[in-house]
Amino acid sequence: MSSDKKRVQFRAPNRLIDRADALADVLGDDRTDVLVTALREYLREAAHDDALTQEIAAAYYDDEIAFEQLKALVGAEEAANLRVLKRQLNEDFIDEVGDA
Repeated sequence: MSSDKKRVQFRAPNRLIDRADALADVLGDDRTDVLVTALREYLREAAHDDALTQEIAAAYYDDEIAFEQLKALVGAEEAANLRVLKRQLNEDFIDEVGDA
């Protein structure tokens, strides 16, 4: 894991944190390790969810997220493909408006 770390703070239901603590005890880890692992796995799975990928792409096409954010969410190859498609869609739109 990268040595670059960012401190975050959030609120979660007691029951959820209790479960994370129990799992940390079983694994001999601390709560942070359990939560980071869970978050990493969730994000990896989310990147392969077609419906979510479509939402991410739509956010990129609508300029709600930057290319670097897109790349972090879907990976470099998929992000490059979506960037090409966005450019093509923008060029098609400009052509259509120009022809009208």
